[in-house]
Amino acid sequence: MKPLILASQSPRRKEILDLLQLPYSIVINEAEEKINRNLSHAENVQLLAEQKAGGIAEKYPQAVVIGADTMVCLKDKSFGKPKTAEEAALMLRELSGATHSVLTGVAIKSEDASVSFVEETKVTFWTLEEEEIWSYIHDSQPFDKAGAYGIQDRGALFVKTIIGDYYSVVGLPISKTMRALKEFGIHAF
Repeated sequence: MKPLILASQSPRRKEILDLLQLPYSIVINEAEEKINRNLSHAENVQLLAEQKAGGIAEKYPQAVVIGADTMVCLKDKSFGKPKTAEEAALMLRELSGATHSVLTGVAIKSEDASVSFVEETKVTFWTLEEEEIWSYIHDSQPFDKAGAYGIQDRGALFVKTIIGDYYSVVGLPISKTMRALKEFGIHAF
Protein backbone atom coordinates (compact mmCIF):
# COMPACT_ATOMS: atom_id res chain seq x y z
CA MET A 1 0.00 0.00 0.00
CA LYS A 2 1.27 3.46 -0.89
CA PRO A 3 1.90 5.91 1.96
CA LEU A 4 -1.11 8.09 2.73
CA ILE A 5 -0.69 11.84 3.35
CA LEU A 6 -3.27 14.32 4.62
CA ALA A 7 -2.49 17.76 3.17
CA SER A 8 -4.22 19.69 5.95
CA GLN A 9 -3.43 21.29 9.28
CA SER A 10 -7.04 20.99 10.44
CA PRO A 11 -7.27 19.09 13.72
CA ARG A 12 -10.84 18.14 12.80
CA ARG A 13 -9.80 16.55 9.50
CA LYS A 14 -7.13 14.60 11.37
CA GLU A 15 -9.70 13.32 13.88
CA ILE A 16 -12.02 12.27 11.06
CA LEU A 17 -9.27 10.54 9.06
CA ASP A 18 -8.31 8.64 12.23
CA LEU A 19 -11.66 6.83 11.86
CA LEU A 20 -10.16 4.85 8.96
CA GLN A 21 -7.56 3.38 11.34
CA LEU A 22 -4.91 3.61 8.63
CA PRO A 23 -1.37 4.91 8.98
CA TYR A 24 -0.87 8.35 7.45
CA SER A 25 1.23 11.44 7.85
CA ILE A 26 0.39 15.12 7.68
CA VAL A 27 2.19 17.45 5.31
CA ILE A 28 0.87 20.98 5.07
CA ASN A 29 0.72 22.82 1.77
CA GLU A 30 1.74 26.40 2.55
CA ALA A 31 0.46 27.77 -0.76
CA GLU A 32 -1.89 30.74 -0.50
CA GLU A 33 -5.55 29.90 -1.07
CA LYS A 34 -7.10 32.04 -3.78
CA ILE A 35 -10.78 32.18 -4.68
CA ASN A 36 -11.57 32.63 -8.39
CA ARG A 37 -14.59 34.95 -8.60
CA ASN A 38 -15.42 33.55 -12.08
CA LEU A 39 -16.11 30.08 -10.65
CA SER A 40 -19.04 28.79 -8.64
CA HIS A 41 -18.65 28.06 -4.92
CA ALA A 42 -18.53 24.32 -5.65
CA GLU A 43 -15.89 24.80 -8.36
CA ASN A 44 -13.81 26.97 -6.02
CA VAL A 45 -13.90 24.53 -3.12
CA GLN A 46 -12.93 21.69 -5.47
CA LEU A 47 -10.12 23.78 -6.97
CA LEU A 48 -8.76 24.64 -3.51
CA ALA A 49 -8.79 20.96 -2.50
CA GLU A 50 -6.98 20.04 -5.72
CA GLN A 51 -4.37 22.75 -5.14
CA LYS A 52 -3.72 21.51 -1.61
CA ALA A 53 -3.37 17.89 -2.70
CA GLY A 54 -1.49 18.70 -5.91
CA GLY A 55 1.25 20.72 -4.26
CA ILE A 56 2.04 17.89 -1.83
CA ALA A 57 1.63 15.12 -4.44
CA GLU A 58 4.36 16.76 -6.54
CA LYS A 59 6.76 16.58 -3.58
CA TYR A 60 5.78 13.01 -2.64
CA PRO A 61 5.09 11.21 -5.95
CA GLN A 62 5.02 7.72 -4.36
CA ALA A 63 2.24 8.69 -1.93
CA VAL A 64 -1.51 9.09 -2.07
CA VAL A 65 -2.41 12.61 -0.95
CA ILE A 66 -5.75 13.86 0.36
CA GLY A 67 -6.53 17.57 0.15
CA ALA A 68 -9.79 19.13 1.34
CA ASP A 69 -11.41 22.52 1.69
CA THR A 70 -14.72 23.58 3.24
CA MET A 71 -16.86 26.60 2.44
CA VAL A 72 -20.09 27.84 4.00
CA CYS A 73 -22.47 29.47 1.51
CA LEU A 74 -25.72 31.35 1.91
CA LYS A 75 -27.37 32.23 -1.39
CA ASP A 76 -24.60 33.79 -3.49
CA LYS A 77 -22.34 34.66 -0.56
CA SER A 78 -19.52 32.51 0.79
CA PHE A 79 -18.26 32.67 4.37
CA GLY A 80 -14.63 31.95 5.14
CA LYS A 81 -12.95 32.02 8.52
CA PRO A 82 -13.67 35.20 10.48
CA LYS A 83 -10.72 37.37 11.44
CA THR A 84 -12.41 39.25 14.29
CA ALA A 85 -15.19 38.68 16.83
CA GLU A 86 -17.28 41.31 15.05
CA GLU A 87 -16.89 39.50 11.73
CA ALA A 88 -17.86 36.20 13.41
CA ALA A 89 -20.97 37.86 14.88
CA LEU A 90 -21.96 39.24 11.46
CA MET A 91 -21.64 35.77 9.91
CA LEU A 92 -23.68 34.10 12.63
CA ARG A 93 -26.39 36.77 12.37
CA GLU A 94 -26.66 36.12 8.62
CA LEU A 95 -26.87 32.35 9.15
CA SER A 96 -29.46 32.77 11.93
CA GLY A 97 -32.85 31.33 10.96
CA ALA A 98 -31.62 30.40 7.49
CA THR A 99 -30.61 27.32 5.54
CA HIS A 100 -27.08 27.40 4.22
CA SER A 101 -24.91 25.01 2.24
CA VAL A 102 -21.66 23.59 3.50
CA LEU A 103 -19.50 22.52 0.58
CA THR A 104 -16.47 20.32 1.16
CA GLY A 105 -14.20 19.64 -1.77
CA VAL A 106 -11.93 16.61 -1.62
CA ALA A 107 -9.05 15.80 -3.96
CA ILE A 108 -7.07 12.58 -3.80
CA LYS A 109 -3.93 12.41 -5.93
CA SER A 110 -1.08 10.04 -6.66
CA GLU A 111 1.39 9.90 -9.52
CA ASP A 112 -0.97 7.71 -11.59
CA ALA A 113 -4.47 8.71 -10.51
CA SER A 114 -6.59 11.62 -9.39
CA VAL A 115 -10.11 11.76 -7.97
CA SER A 116 -11.98 14.82 -6.77
CA PHE A 117 -15.51 15.55 -5.65
CA VAL A 118 -17.62 18.08 -3.77
CA GLU A 119 -20.05 17.07 -1.04
CA GLU A 120 -22.89 19.48 -0.23
CA THR A 121 -24.77 19.42 3.06
CA LYS A 122 -27.69 21.70 3.91
CA VAL A 123 -27.73 23.10 7.45
CA THR A 124 -30.59 25.12 8.91
CA PHE A 125 -30.00 27.25 11.98
CA TRP A 126 -32.55 28.18 14.61
CA THR A 127 -33.08 31.92 14.95
CA LEU A 128 -30.20 32.99 17.18
CA GLU A 129 -30.36 35.51 19.96
CA GLU A 130 -27.60 38.08 20.28
CA GLU A 131 -26.62 36.67 23.67
CA GLU A 132 -26.17 33.18 22.14
CA ILE A 133 -23.99 34.56 19.36
CA TRP A 134 -21.65 36.44 21.69
CA SER A 135 -21.49 33.63 24.23
CA TYR A 136 -20.48 31.23 21.45
CA ILE A 137 -17.85 33.62 20.10
CA HIS A 138 -16.27 34.08 23.53
CA ASP A 139 -16.36 30.39 24.48
CA SER A 140 -15.80 28.45 21.27
CA GLN A 141 -13.00 29.96 19.17
CA PRO A 142 -14.85 30.44 15.86
CA PHE A 143 -11.82 31.92 14.09
CA ASP A 144 -10.53 28.72 12.48
CA LYS A 145 -13.94 27.65 11.18
CA ALA A 146 -15.66 28.54 7.91
CA GLY A 147 -18.89 30.36 8.73
CA ALA A 148 -17.67 31.06 12.28
CA TYR A 149 -19.10 27.88 13.79
CA GLY A 150 -18.22 24.27 14.41
CA ILE A 151 -21.02 21.73 14.25
CA GLN A 152 -18.87 19.39 16.36
CA ASP A 153 -18.69 21.89 19.25
CA ARG A 154 -21.26 24.19 20.86
CA GLY A 155 -22.21 25.33 17.36
CA ALA A 156 -24.34 22.16 17.30
CA LEU A 157 -26.77 24.06 19.52
CA PHE A 158 -27.53 26.40 16.58
CA VAL A 159 -28.51 23.57 14.22
CA LYS A 160 -32.21 22.95 13.66
CA THR A 161 -31.76 20.45 10.80
CA ILE A 162 -29.02 18.92 8.71
CA ILE A 163 -29.53 17.21 5.38
CA GLY A 164 -26.45 15.41 4.16
CA ASP A 165 -23.14 14.24 5.54
CA TYR A 166 -22.37 15.47 9.06
CA TYR A 167 -18.66 14.77 8.60
CA SER A 168 -18.60 16.96 5.50
CA VAL A 169 -19.72 19.87 7.67
CA VAL A 170 -16.91 19.09 10.11
CA GLY A 171 -14.42 19.10 7.22
CA LEU A 172 -14.06 15.69 5.52
CA PRO A 173 -16.84 13.45 4.15
CA ILE A 174 -15.13 10.31 5.41
CA SER A 175 -17.44 7.66 3.97
CA LYS A 176 -17.17 9.00 0.42
CA THR A 177 -13.43 9.60 0.91
CA MET A 178 -12.93 6.00 2.05
CA ARG A 179 -14.70 4.73 -1.06
CA ALA A 180 -12.59 6.97 -3.29
CA LEU A 181 -9.40 5.70 -1.64
CA LYS A 182 -10.23 2.18 -2.88
CA GLU A 183 -9.34 3.41 -6.38
CA PHE A 184 -5.81 3.93 -5.04
CA GLY A 185 -5.59 0.48 -3.45
CA ILE A 186 -6.21 1.80 0.06
CA HIS A 187 -8.85 -0.11 2.05
CA ALA A 188 -10.09 0.61 5.57
CA PHE A 189 -11.76 -2.80 5.89
